[in-house]
Amino acid sequence: MKTTDLLIVGGGIGGIISAETARKSYGDINITVIRETEIALVPCGIPYIYGTLHDTNKNIAPDARLTDAGIELLIDSVTHIDRESKTVTTKNNETIRYKKMILATGSLPIVPKFIPGHDLENVFPIIKNKDYLHSLLDKVHNAKNIVVVGGGFIGVEFAEQIRSLGKNVTLVELADACLWQAFDKEFTDDLEGLMRENGINVMTSTSVKKIIGTKTVESVELEDSKTIPADLVILGLGVKPKGALAQEAGIEMNDKGAIIVDQYTRTSDPDIFAVGDCAEKKCFFTGKDAPVLLASTAAMEARIAGCNAFQLRLVRANKGTISTFSTKLFGKAFAAAGITEAWAKKEGFNIMLGEFATMDKHPATLPGSQKLKIKLIFSKCSGTILGGQLSGGESVGEIINILSVAIQKGMTAAELNTFQVATHPLLSAGPGVYPINTASINAISTNCKHLNEDLEI
Repeated sequence: MKTTDLLIVGGGIGGIISAETARKSYGDINITVIRETEIALVPCGIPYIYGTLHDTNKNIAPDARLTDAGIELLIDSVTHIDRESKTVTTKNNETIRYKKMILATGSLPIVPKFIPGHDLENVFPIIKNKDYLHSLLDKVHNAKNIVVVGGGFIGVEFAEQIRSLGKNVTLVELADACLWQAFDKEFTDDLEGLMRENGINVMTSTSVKKIIGTKTVESVELEDSKTIPADLVILGLGVKPKGALAQEAGIEMNDKGAIIVDQYTRTSDPDIFAVGDCAEKKCFFTGKDAPVLLASTAAMEARIAGCNAFQLRLVRANKGTISTFSTKLFGKAFAAAGITEAWAKKEGFNIMLGEFATMDKHPATLPGSQKLKIKLIFSKCSGTILGGQLSGGESVGEIINILSVAIQKGMTAAELNTFQVATHPLLSAGPGVYPINTASINAISTNCKHLNEDLEI
């Protein structure tokens, strides 16, 4: 029987960072990672296999991160957890005894089995398997008409990448906007307009009735009976937690099939932790269920689990999911963190807004300069930041990370108005119009207008 101090089940970003963090935190302990696939992929890079990389071999996560740190990597899968004996059984009939365990089993793609034809040939959910994705690559190159079902991040990124190959692409989204959970309407309108300008047929408030074909997909029928020709269908409907292993072991689960964890990522078994897509997420602001399954969230949770596995060293480290996103479509970046205006109003927050637009370099005549648009949402009474949305050039990707920190730390509009920044003509907007500062003072000034009415100067 093999023994290990820390057993990590899953070799995605959650498993890798859990292992790395535990090594740095606890030194020379035995750490074993079990991964099902011989080759691990970069999950966020999967859409870019199809329009930018053109090769699954260019989207591989190197194992050296683990092996160079002295972490044992086993290619196998855990089939059973015996919590009483603190052992696991694997598909290859190995038994491994552990002291502590971190579950990072990830997620599975949502397949709409209620839609007739979902199992036809050339209908592809997004599975994180190199051989499977390579077969999809061949199909994409040979197809002319491609339908993407789902307008979340996976769907819009696949649509953009495939359209860059000159394919006829239709994107079908059930909700009234793509990326509606992350952005308010002015941003989703901009994003959808950009896709349409670049030749993608975007159909929102539209549902798929059936996928038509004898053996291979031929078309997609919508609820209004309209049909769209399709040689290939991409199912980008999101993912669901892969929690069956934990459930079978009697670990407490929520009604969405995710493993219930506390702020230290501990499960109902104090010797077992869970991180990433398989673990429950709670909203930072409301404590409600927030199933935002992102690699960046998994990385945060993994750092907590790896550090706390044998001792609680990061106190109250995970106070909830902020939902920080970024993407780039047709040369324009979009990013969001926290809650939207629509979501804030639905939850009953009394809010004030700070909005601003400027150029992302100064002077604006510099090559590559783009218009940058920012919207900040604050609590009206306390001034605390609740969320932010941006669009523009590549600097958007880092500005949103500043806003994520601001949200976590409960910064106010006054603090963000006066926080000190580094600016440079080639790298940022000018110091007098830095977007976070300016949007913050705009929120303050709008909110204070009524205070000036009775002011005598």
